[in-house]
Formats: sequence, C-alpha cells, structure tokens
Amino acid sequence: MRIITEGNQDEIIHDLLNGQTLVFPTETSYGLGCDAANQAAVDAIFKIKGRPSDKPLLIVVPTVEGAKKYLVWNELLEKISKKYWPGPLTVVGECKKYPISNISEIPLATGQYPLLSKGVVSKENTVAVRVTAHPLLQSITEKMGRPLVATSANLSDTGDIYDAKKIIAQFSEQKFQPDGILDYGTISRQAPTTIVSVVGNILKILRQGEINVAI
Repeated sequence: MRIITEGNQDEIIHDLLNGQTLVFPTETSYGLGCDAANQAAVDAIFKIKGRPSDKPLLIVVPTVEGAKKYLVWNELLEKISKKYWPGPLTVVGECKKYPISNISEIPLATGQYPLLSKGVVSKENTVAVRVTAHPLLQSITEKMGRPLVATSANLSDTGDIYDAKKIIAQFSEQKFQPDGILDYGTISRQAPTTIVSVVGNILKILRQGEINVAI
C-alpha cells in the first residue's frame, strides 16, 4: 500500500490504466476506485471493501456527454443533468447495450468508450453514474478517456472517512488493501451523494443526500 502525497497526475493515470486500485478524494468523502474497464481491478475493489458481489459499483465520468455513453438517455435525464450535474448526484438508469467485457486492453484512440467490467452493470442491466464535480477526478477521467469505478473508501457497513490517516489505519490491518492512497489530509465533511433511479420518465429517490432533487 503506497502513500502518494499530491501525486503527479500522469503517474496516477498510468497506475490506474495498469490495473491499480487507488484511494482518492471526492466531492463528498474519500473514495476507492479503479479503471472501470479492468476486470481484475474491479474484482479487487470488491475484495478490499468486503462488498457483496451482487451490489454493483458506480462509475464516475467527467462530463454529461460521458454519462450519455452509458445511460439510455431521455428527457428526464436531460433535465436532471442540466440542473444537477456535475455534482454529488448518482443516477441509476438503464445501461446502453454494451456487452460486459473481461478485456482491459481497449484502444482509446477510436474515441469509443470502453466496455464495462462485471460488477458495474447490474443483473437488471442498470448502471450507476455520477458526473463528478471534483477537479482532480474530472481531470483524471478526462485524460484517461474512460470512467473510474468509485465507492466510499471504507469497509462495507462502516461510515464514510474524511481523514487519510484513518484510511491508512483501516486498511493496514486488512488482507486485501488498495495499491495506493492519495493523501490529501483531512478533507471537508460533506453529506453523501444523493442517489436516484430513473426508469423511463419515473424518478425515484433511493438515498437522500446533499442534493434535494426536484424536477
């Protein structure tokens, strides 16, 4: 488990594209993530978290256009995206018909987004997407040309963590650990992201967080 202080972005991107799992700051708390197209890395996230395999992980993208690559888009999503993205809102919606891939070596030069690993798309063919407002994550995902898996950097069924030292202490005793931790010290405590489900034109609040969604 490597501790990275204000790491060079090119180094961080290199690590992610080579299948490493990293802890990083987000707009709400510290997150744990990896390249969403790398199956081995996604599998590692489940082990590190102690997360049940039937609870899919969300993906983070830098722009609304990035979200449109994965979500079946409609008028309701357009309204939500204009009002609340980028920001701490996760949308669970129907995933476009990309087959789930075990292949992590996907060319980026084509301009086509990579396929998603198992553990990201649910059995019901839904995917959870957030357009991040965090400058670091925006920059990394934009430069990578692919989404990041992002989940809270804590063990399953424990609270969110805002202090890098506590994250280091938490994982140091665990069998499965992230490859690296971006140590930004103590970040400001924020409410968790709001999570909504969008099925057709029906909006449902799954978790009330920082944003009160009203369309």
